[in-house]
Amino acid sequence: MLEGLGSALKKGFDKIAGAMFLDKKTIELVVKDLQRALIQADVNVHLVKELGERIKKESEDEKVKGIEKKEHLTKILHDEILNLLGKEKHEIKLEKGKQTKIMLLGLYGSGKTTTSHKLAAYYAKRGFKVAMLGLDVHRPAAKEQLKQLGEKIKVPVFIDKDENNALKTYKKFKKELEDYDLVIIDTAGRHSLDKELVDEITTLGKEIKPDYVFLVIQADIGQAAKTQAAEFQKACNINGVIITRMDSTAKAGGALTACNETKAPVFFIGTGEKANDFETFNPNSFISRLLGLGDLEGLLERVQSAVDEKSQKKLKDKLEKGHFDLRDFQEQLKQMGNMGSMSKLLEMVPGLGKAKIPENMLDNQEGKMKNWQHAIDSMTKEEIEDPEIIEKQTTRLGRIAKGSGTTTSDIRQMLKQYKILKEMATGTGDLANFDPSQGLNQKQMLKIAKKFGRKMKF
Repeated sequence: MLEGLGSALKKGFDKIAGAMFLDKKTIELVVKDLQRALIQADVNVHLVKELGERIKKESEDEKVKGIEKKEHLTKILHDEILNLLGKEKHEIKLEKGKQTKIMLLGLYGSGKTTTSHKLAAYYAKRGFKVAMLGLDVHRPAAKEQLKQLGEKIKVPVFIDKDENNALKTYKKFKKELEDYDLVIIDTAGRHSLDKELVDEITTLGKEIKPDYVFLVIQADIGQAAKTQAAEFQKACNINGVIITRMDSTAKAGGALTACNETKAPVFFIGTGEKANDFETFNPNSFISRLLGLGDLEGLLERVQSAVDEKSQKKLKDKLEKGHFDLRDFQEQLKQMGNMGSMSKLLEMVPGLGKAKIPENMLDNQEGKMKNWQHAIDSMTKEEIEDPEIIEKQTTRLGRIAKGSGTTTSDIRQMLKQYKILKEMATGTGDLANFDPSQGLNQKQMLKIAKKFGRKMKF
């Protein structure tokens, strides 16, 4: 995602830091590299030109006191990119026991239904009582799709398969929906913002009175997002934007900056196909990730979205009694898988974003973790609860490997990693006293990182 822009920013900062004298020629080179990268990221050419002129003009300012010129130029570069993306993070204000309604709008193919499901999963994981309401009565498969997605994340979905009037559907379920903290409303799309769609959305808006009206736009439309956001804002009074498909397009820069131009702030971005590939859009953190400096806030948010608090509470109770078996190990592997690909996670870890780790190495490790889960599923209850008997009886190793489509080497490696994690969880006390709602303190994190760095082999 936007690799070219991230690379150009890094090069620009490196050129500034390494320059003996910050002359006009160096500034010109930095600006040209940045402009080229922004244009490749599909940012509007006029915006790019204006940004370049501002950077040049501000870099010539000799009146800045108490700061070196290099630091001054670095700050200018950072601030100008921040202005392009939107200066601040925008958040939905929710309270338990007080209902909030979010209505999603968008054209065909924008990903409204999938986004409804991701938004529901995001807030359900944070302890809110969430429901989804299907008001896309025109697309034949929309209601069933929403129902199936709701079942996956265990969030109730209100649809009427026989009703083709969106307003009647809402009125039918209005009383039942009052029991929920958050109601996410999926509406119909069209190929364009025509009068019929505007009339339907306007009628629904008057009746539902949503707290937030979000436009869902796919990143691959690039600069066209500006027109779409402006039209929907004028016709439907949208509060903000959710951008989907951020993981698969170089045009994302166009979509992000276009929305900022229309003063329709981006609240969330979709970064993949899984329910947890969804995060709040924080311009500062986004730039930090582009520069390879990590994004701890985003990482913690992703952990919170992936972790099942009930299973973590159950695990905590077991650890306090000194118990940790292969089924617990498997549950932790599943939750790691829910967090997304390793390459995405490493981008968020400060210091590792710049690390040149071969992609095939990360893919291999993800493959190993899946194999380990298959192996555990092929074990008996006795083996899961007492893994030591597997190593003592090699016939068990062969049987498990054959039954799970893995190798005895895979299973030995898994048992080794399991022992390390068990030692950390029950031996040191660092994880035995871990409360998922509070997170790890700095001392615990350093101790665990040291153990992983020394013992974990990928």
